Amino acid sequence: MNILVVGAGGREHALAWKLSQEANVFACPGNPGIAECAQILPVDASDAEVLKSVCVEHKIDLVVIGPEDPLIAGLADELREVTNVFGPGAAGAELEGSKAFSKDMMARAGVPTAAYKVFTDFEPAEAFATGRFEAGHEVAVKASGAALGKGVIVCGSMDEAEDALRRMMLDKEFGSAGDSVVIEDRLHGREFSLLTIVSGRSYRSLPVAQDYKPAYDGNEGPNTGGMGTYSPVEWLSDDLLERTERTVVEPLVSLMADRGIDYRGILFSGLMVQDGVPLCLEYNVRFGDPETQSVMRRLGSGFADALMAAAQGKEIPEFEVLDNSVVTVVMASGGYPGKYEKGLAIDVPELGPETVVFHAGTKLDQGRVVTAGGRVLGVSASGASIPDARAAAYQSAEQITFKDRMMRSDIALDA
Repeated sequence: MNILVVGAGGREHALAWKLSQEANVFACPGNPGIAECAQILPVDASDAEVLKSVCVEHKIDLVVIGPEDPLIAGLADELREVTNVFGPGAAGAELEGSKAFSKDMMARAGVPTAAYKVFTDFEPAEAFATGRFEAGHEVAVKASGAALGKGVIVCGSMDEAEDALRRMMLDKEFGSAGDSVVIEDRLHGREFSLLTIVSGRSYRSLPVAQDYKPAYDGNEGPNTGGMGTYSPVEWLSDDLLERTERTVVEPLVSLMADRGIDYRGILFSGLMVQDGVPLCLEYNVRFGDPETQSVMRRLGSGFADALMAAAQGKEIPEFEVLDNSVVTVVMASGGYPGKYEKGLAIDVPELGPETVVFHAGTKLDQGRVVTAGGRVLGVSASGASIPDARAAAYQSAEQITFKDRMMRSDIALDA
């Protein structure tokens, strides 16, 4: 099987790494890490016509689209004219392209979620937030459009909420993503991420992972795209997972099918367990990053066949899940998620067989691998238990050096 992975980050490296164990993998635009397990095709990954030609020329059987932006733009619809594609079309991708649409779908499907309201003007949004605080609630302010995982600000005071609304709606810090905002009641509890392969009305979930969004230890600081993950999530019971699929995944999948949305791709459910009830924080339409780095390390055989079946709209076959534990620690550029320096040389020594280093923000510069993004590497280690995997991940990360590197020291510490 020939598979083309579209994308250039840590998520795409993890996908290419896993799929290369079962198929012949191409990637565009790729990165230096992906080049170790796939053939890089130097083409414009945003040009659908070019990608169609690539699929024909290289006899691509399956395209796996990593990032959300091309999915929202309808790349999957275009490429389905010439081959099988794992990734929803533009209609399904609106779940991530518009948080307002996503919350509306939750309401229509009866999915448990926080109370919310959508706004396009600053003054009524400010008034609504004021009312929620006066009623004894805290709020989360969310840019409705796609904002690279950073468009959510949790507010513990009205001053914080007003600042968030100004940044999104007036200062346009998140660009057009903030043209409309969702204000919802803040939930309290433990979070986890569920990645589910969807093929029409059929679905099958991958191993559960837990993500850490804030930049600093103790879940302090600004939200990032994710500073680390672990899997399995041992505090999550089988009963609670089954309830999550029954109340959060299945109703949404059924509603999409009823509305004629032929969804063939991953459904990412961001969840919080409050008072024993799983509530949906958000839906995304692509593999989570860095959840995917941990999840791929927990899969055995059958993953490529499962993606192909979904891309063809068929029943999804079972795939092997390994009896291991994985912790992934993100190494980021100093200053992330704010301003940071690029082009810094990275030194990665020979590491143990339990560790895989996924490239997220790197490039080649005169033959050397250098930093090229905020999140630079995902250091992923497997072990017999979470503590074993955590120790191995941090031991490996400490051996990797680049100027002003930063990482959280408490990933999976609360597991």
